[in-house]
Amino acid sequence: MLQERKYSIDKTPKSELKKWYYLMSLGRVIDNKAPNYLKQALGWSYHAPFAGHDAIQLAIGQIFNREHDHLFPYYRDMLTNISAGLTAEEIIMNGISKAGDLASGGRHMSNHFAKPEWNIHNVSSCTGNHTLHAVGVARGIKKYKAKGVAISSQGESSTSEGYVYEAINGASNEKLPVIFVFQDNRYGIAVPKKDQTANLRAADNFRGFKNLKIIRVDGKNVIQSMNAMYDARKFAEENQMPVIVHATVVRMGSHSNSDDHKLYRDENERHCVQAADPLLRYRKVLIAAKKFTEKELEEIDQLAKDEVSKAHKKVLKAADPTPDSIYDFVIPEPYSADKYPDGLHKQEGEKIKFITALNETLKAEFRRNPDTYIWGQDVAHKDKGGIFNVTKGMQQEFGIERVFNAPIAEDFIVGTANGMSRFNKNIRIVIEGAEFADYFWPAMEQFVEMTHEYWRTNGQFSPNVTIRLASGGYIGGGLYHSQTTEGALTTFPGIRVVYPSFADDAAGLLRTSIRSEGPTLFLEPKALYNDPKSMAVVPDDFEVPFGKARIRREGSDLTMITYGNTTHMCLAVADKLAEEKGVNIEVIDLRSLIPLDKETVLQSIRKTSKAIMVHEDKVFGGFGGEVVSIIMEEAFEYLDAPVKRVGSTFTPVGFNRILEAAILPDVEKILKATEEVLAY
Repeated sequence: MLQERKYSIDKTPKSELKKWYYLMSLGRVIDNKAPNYLKQALGWSYHAPFAGHDAIQLAIGQIFNREHDHLFPYYRDMLTNISAGLTAEEIIMNGISKAGDLASGGRHMSNHFAKPEWNIHNVSSCTGNHTLHAVGVARGIKKYKAKGVAISSQGESSTSEGYVYEAINGASNEKLPVIFVFQDNRYGIAVPKKDQTANLRAADNFRGFKNLKIIRVDGKNVIQSMNAMYDARKFAEENQMPVIVHATVVRMGSHSNSDDHKLYRDENERHCVQAADPLLRYRKVLIAAKKFTEKELEEIDQLAKDEVSKAHKKVLKAADPTPDSIYDFVIPEPYSADKYPDGLHKQEGEKIKFITALNETLKAEFRRNPDTYIWGQDVAHKDKGGIFNVTKGMQQEFGIERVFNAPIAEDFIVGTANGMSRFNKNIRIVIEGAEFADYFWPAMEQFVEMTHEYWRTNGQFSPNVTIRLASGGYIGGGLYHSQTTEGALTTFPGIRVVYPSFADDAAGLLRTSIRSEGPTLFLEPKALYNDPKSMAVVPDDFEVPFGKARIRREGSDLTMITYGNTTHMCLAVADKLAEEKGVNIEVIDLRSLIPLDKETVLQSIRKTSKAIMVHEDKVFGGFGGEVVSIIMEEAFEYLDAPVKRVGSTFTPVGFNRILEAAILPDVEKILKATEEVLAY
């Protein structure tokens, strides 16, 4: 419990000093016992010992307020979690990956402790990854004028990661109440700090950042660590600004149980780090200050050992995860589009452009839910709304608090969306993940993180985020402005991927995406933004359910399966063949790639017995390969011809229009392939 005064051995109540010692002793007993579980084949195959980090970890946990704060501990933060309130039983349950593990039910790596109901977040194994999430939730704290701070704890080597710089830059720019604790033990596994950075202290790499306070502390000293964290908390809350606490610690053992520090640390260094033991140091101070006798501390040590022994026996009897549970919590149930259960409507009224449908739907959803936000590169500046003006007029109507620009840092855009969505389950976030889909790759680490949050946390958290990306070619954009990415991005479980072809589906799918829990990747064929071919009537509050394809043209002679830009080409080919040869082709617009409407595709194959898969992406490695595989496995007996695929060549998309035309699919290429299948 944080007290409204500074800490000292003389003035701190004995009961408080005793509690600190007990927590440190308890943590050390478990830390020392953890490797034995692996030796006995009981689990804990990954254990990163915290010994040597004791004082700063104790202080982090003590200043953390579970009612208002959000804590993002890293894999070495065992004592941080114990100090924050986790019991020995809860720690061991995580260590040996039992079903009752609070963090993930055994789904995530051992030594990744969490208690989401207390806002102690389950974080990734990627070092420093959670720094962005802490910044995102701090943004939520500030925007909602709430109490509390976000705390990101990490090793100093993780600050070499680019997204950590993005996080601290963003926090200082937005003046957010977040504390970044660097536990500096001078090693990144076996890599010494001198190979990481030129500065003696990693915190000094951020000295030039405005609106950022840096506090340096001996993280081996309990009283100094408590005061440092107290000061950091007070400054961050009162000034609504970020703080770095750089804590100098030692790593008394190896990096983990798969590492041997004897291979890179000499005997003298190993002796010195043992001599710097923070627990031993605190023990000596308590005795020297006549606060406790040796016997009293031994009695406290015995209490800690007894608690661990009791917890150990109980956890060994706890249930393990069941094999059939792997399919639980892959992605939350989406918003139920009951108003238009098939995603169809009467074509009555005035048609509007694809881009207009997106803009109007965004505005409608922002009016409906005041907890809806959008940010990205270039999305909110005077009369401009993104590179394509999809968000035009939104900042004027909804204000800079809800519609704002982000730095040109894709990881930051996606990572802080993940973080801010943690603050309140009602929050819905739309982001332009990059100005063009081709530029999204720097955010892939955060994208992957987002896809497995729900599964990794055993259903306790999923970011409610819609990632909009302007995708595809046919604009003469060349590299980084014309590629399609769904072939790669649909390989990740835990995210919905949609790719509309017409204005009405764009509106309906965007509405469903925003209203749903969990993440959705919303791919927009930018060549269709203002193309008359994509115009459609869009009813008010139109909804399109996920996983529901749309039969754009019914037929009996061949099935065309497509989405995005090539939908219109397929319709043109079908009309041409009907007019010239009397061929009746069925055109299926998938609309939703994940989940996929497999049944509509298979029903059509059973009817037509011939199929062609058409998409803008490369044939090799493209999404169509999955569709064709499903057809071959589940409808092979109905086929009268091999399923042919049409898509881009296995090359990047060139800038020169001649090159682009040679690479991308078009009506002539689709027509040729269709005639070959029909003639088989």
